This record gives sequence, structure tokens and C-alpha cells, in this order.
Amino acid sequence: MLAAYITHADCARHEMGAHHPECPERLGAINDHLLVKGLLDYMLPYDAPLATLDQLSHAHSSLYVRELMDASPAEGHHQVDPDTSMNPFTLQAALRAAGAAVLATDLVLKGEAPSAFCCVRPPGHHAERGAAMGFCFFNNVAVGIRHALDVHGIERVALIDFDVHHGNGSEDILRDDERVLMCSIFERGLYPFSGEEDQARNMVNVPLPTRSGSEAFRAAVTGRWLPALEAFRPQLIYVSAGFDGHREDDMGNLGLVEADYEWVTRQLMDVARRHAQGRVISCLEGGYVLSPLARSVAAHVKVLIGAD
Repeated sequence: MLAAYITHADCARHEMGAHHPECPERLGAINDHLLVKGLLDYMLPYDAPLATLDQLSHAHSSLYVRELMDASPAEGHHQVDPDTSMNPFTLQAALRAAGAAVLATDLVLKGEAPSAFCCVRPPGHHAERGAAMGFCFFNNVAVGIRHALDVHGIERVALIDFDVHHGNGSEDILRDDERVLMCSIFERGLYPFSGEEDQARNMVNVPLPTRSGSEAFRAAVTGRWLPALEAFRPQLIYVSAGFDGHREDDMGNLGLVEADYEWVTRQLMDVARRHAQGRVISCLEGGYVLSPLARSVAAHVKVLIGAD
């Protein structure tokens, strides 16, 4: 059975202006590199559907969804925050990105795919229940997680977030939901300047100092994440897969390399095989320098789909 590769051409039509780091070329760079590496031969392609209002309502307030839809411009750009804006195609792309997480959930839980990678944009982990921010509009993984919990009846879901930035939106939506364990590693003192204080009971947040590098990252995973995951015994694992902690990405300064993303994915797959029937759903988040982004995604996907 082949893993699912979920994307859509609409996701490349969203753009936030010239020279914006969250650019449409990100998806092309990833797809091209996965193709060259032969990894797409091990994956079944799917078009991301549009998330429905009902699916979005499990993670976002209806008022927020309606306001975002009403804000979609007919031309030009509508500014949401200082570094986040909508063009006429943003809403469609955001609905596809959230819909990809829903489709991935359906495929994996119905046994039609062992795992899934959602190669979509805009990213999602900064989007809160009632607010867009940080390049994000809908919280893709949170929409998928709530679909697994509320529609499929899964009892325990883990969310792993290794983006260089804290997933404040995911924490806002999922905090104190005892059905969810969120494990996050991020760079201390970086946007959105959250995650260190007032951690919810179901959060394992590990802020790392600038230039921590591979050793500190792996120690945090081994010492903090893995014991929590073993105790929680997740039935399904989602990954907010951000690759902006790479040493060649100037969005952050954690100093990670492709081998770290390969290694952490292997740890997660081991947990998934023990507790979750190997079921892992990964959704693209950050990573803004095209070459290290593409290389890191390939390292992650190679392990995710068992092609390593």
C-alpha cells in the first residue's frame, strides 16, 4: 500500500507579494526534489479537496471563518497582519490546505494509506481559533486532528511540531483537550514569542536557545518527547513539519541539518508502529530557503513512507 501525497495547484496561486519568504515556489521545489529522488514513486497522489465549513468549525469559530471569507479581495492584497496578506486566490488555497489534512485523516484511518504527506500552503500552525497570523489562515493540522477525534472517534492523538517557531495557534485550539498531546520544539525568543509560559497540561513545549544544534535537539526529543509519547500511547500522530530550523534557513538559528529531520522522523515512526498502527500524517509548515527546504522534506518523507 502506497503512502498518500496530497497537494493542489491552487496552493501555488496564493502569494503575498514579491520577495515574501512564504512563496509559491516552495511547493515546486519540494515536488521537483521528491521526483528527482524517486520518492514520489512510493506515493499515491491526491488532489486536496476544499475543507467544508463544518470541518473548519471543529477548530475555528464560525465568526472567524465568515470574516476571513468576507475579507477575500477581488484584486490586489488584503493585509491581515504586518507579514500576512490575502490575494484573490488565498482563500481557495487555505481551504485546500485544510482540506488536505481532512483527506489525509480519512485515507489513513480507513486503511487506504499507511501514512500521508500534505505538500500544501499556506501553512497553519500559527492560526488560532479566531485569528489569522504568521503566514497562516486555517490551522491545517488542528482541523485534521479534530476531524479524527470528533468524526472518526479516535481517542488519543499526538501532534508533533518541530518548526523553528512555536505553534501558538495549535496550542490555542488544542490546549487542555485531554485527547491530544502536543509536543513542540522551537527556538527561544523567536516569533510568536510564546510557548514558554502558561503551558497547558497537554503540552510538552521545549524552547531551545539560539544555535543549539543537533545534539540539543536530539536530547530534547529523547528526554522530553519520547517519554511523554510512550505514556500517552497515541493512536494517530500528526506532524507540523516545519524545516526553518535548518542551518541554511535565515528565518531561525537552531542549526539543524537534514539528518536531524530524518532522525526525528524515525523516532516518531517507531512510536507510531508501537501504538498507532504506523499511522502518521505530516503537514508542511515552515522552511523558506528552497534548497534546504526541499532536501529536508525529502529526508523526512523518505522515513515517513518507509523508503529509507
